[in-house]
Amino acid sequence: MSPAGCPHVNGYKVDNWKQNLRVIYQCFVWSGTAETRRRKVLQNDAGWTTLAKSCICHMCGAHLNRLHSCLYCVFFGCFTKKHIHEHAKGKRHNLAIDLLYGGIYCFVCQDYIYDKDMEQIAKEEQRKSWKLQGIGEKYTTWEPTKRELELLRHNPKRRKITTNCTIGLRGLINLGNTCFMNCIVQALTHTPLLRDFFLSDRHKCEMQSNSCLVCEMSQLFQEFYSGHRSPHIPFRLLHLVWTHARHLAGYEQQDAHEFLIAALDVLHRHCKGDTTRDDSGKKANNPNHCNCIIDQIFTGGLQSDVTCQVCHGVSTTIDPFWDISLDLPGSSTPFWPLSPGGDGSAVNGESHLTGATTLTDCLRRFTRPEHLGSSAKIKCGGCHSYQESTKQLTMKKLPIVACFHLKRFEHSAKLRRKITTYVSFPLELDMTPFMASSKESRVNGQYQQTVDVLNNDNKYSLFAVVNHQGTLESGHYTSFIRQHKDQWFKCDDAIITKASIKDVLDSEGYLLFYHKQFLEYE
Repeated sequence: MSPAGCPHVNGYKVDNWKQNLRVIYQCFVWSGTAETRRRKVLQNDAGWTTLAKSCICHMCGAHLNRLHSCLYCVFFGCFTKKHIHEHAKGKRHNLAIDLLYGGIYCFVCQDYIYDKDMEQIAKEEQRKSWKLQGIGEKYTTWEPTKRELELLRHNPKRRKITTNCTIGLRGLINLGNTCFMNCIVQALTHTPLLRDFFLSDRHKCEMQSNSCLVCEMSQLFQEFYSGHRSPHIPFRLLHLVWTHARHLAGYEQQDAHEFLIAALDVLHRHCKGDTTRDDSGKKANNPNHCNCIIDQIFTGGLQSDVTCQVCHGVSTTIDPFWDISLDLPGSSTPFWPLSPGGDGSAVNGESHLTGATTLTDCLRRFTRPEHLGSSAKIKCGGCHSYQESTKQLTMKKLPIVACFHLKRFEHSAKLRRKITTYVSFPLELDMTPFMASSKESRVNGQYQQTVDVLNNDNKYSLFAVVNHQGTLESGHYTSFIRQHKDQWFKCDDAIITKASIKDVLDSEGYLLFYHKQFLEYE
């Protein structure tokens, strides 16, 4: 095929070819109305049926086998059994259309072809079909307009992304005790998949007025990655947060962790994609059963196993989570201390400071079995009576971005204080020891590393750290964010400074953001 495209298309483009092609797309390919869908194929809960009024092969009567329609006359034929090929050869009708995907096939070129005019008609009719079915306009890839192409021709200089590039780094003005918001915004704007989503303009807003937090976040990403160096003033973001999360309204200092959860919740509710099923009708593969970008990135599944101490029956529930809150030594929570250098520390290379508590220690504490005691008996389904039990939490499904909240602020009836215990955390984290599937590999609560060391499914890389300096009554939030593989920057409201990996790892740590190293496509 020549670079100009298929030369046999021009023979088809005569008289009313556009209208004829539109009719085929309307009635037999996209099938927007109920009547055209009945003509093409019937679908029920059990799957595809074999009943169709019009779309059947004119030679064998089947409606499967990659049915194609001739573009020159009224003829449907199987591609698999080559009935459409026989028709094309006998009638010299060289073009046919795939009735499932809408592709145009040329029997002379023996390949599916691309033609700009035909592609435009296919896209227009597909959008009309979506609208008729009440789906709304789905995400479509960006294509430059004529004006944009002209601007690109007159501005050939391109901005290159290098290892020293600072695009994406931008300070945020403190609007009055809003450092808690600024540090979370820095972490979110440097979350790779979230950045890719917003910079590809994939959000289609369905909300009335200018109250959509997702639209504001989209604008925020544009501001961050515009190349401007002056600090941004996030006044609209603050106003929307106050509007949709009223418990955070006012100029008092707020908790960065509380802001993160509130922001994710509002973004989740404002996303157009927060449906229970994906485009193919299947449930989303996360515990929230939601396809919005927030749940795709941040939602994991936490498995809770309650075991009866009498009959050893196990009751299992799986709950969605956006973050994991971890107790620290020095708190009033029992079950500390743990033996140092336990199961996961060696896996995650955290034993560099003798005697220091590690993130792995906290995770091991979080996932160890806990005896609920006689004051918290549960009704056992096997014994049919209230019995003592043990409870164990493990990770059933890991999120793409894992956020760990170190519980440094302790609030109780008797006590309000900040826990300043240093916790060592690694640049790379392996979550395998804390998976539900690894429970069998524990001996006396210690993880035995029997898994394939080449298995990288559960490995994460650190990309953002939020820190709190000061006391419970008076403090300040800052963050470290990773710009490139080994380049870190400290974000202190409007001031951005270069930081070393040592600066990051030596920091106290309040919120730790890890990103999966390898993503599985489903």
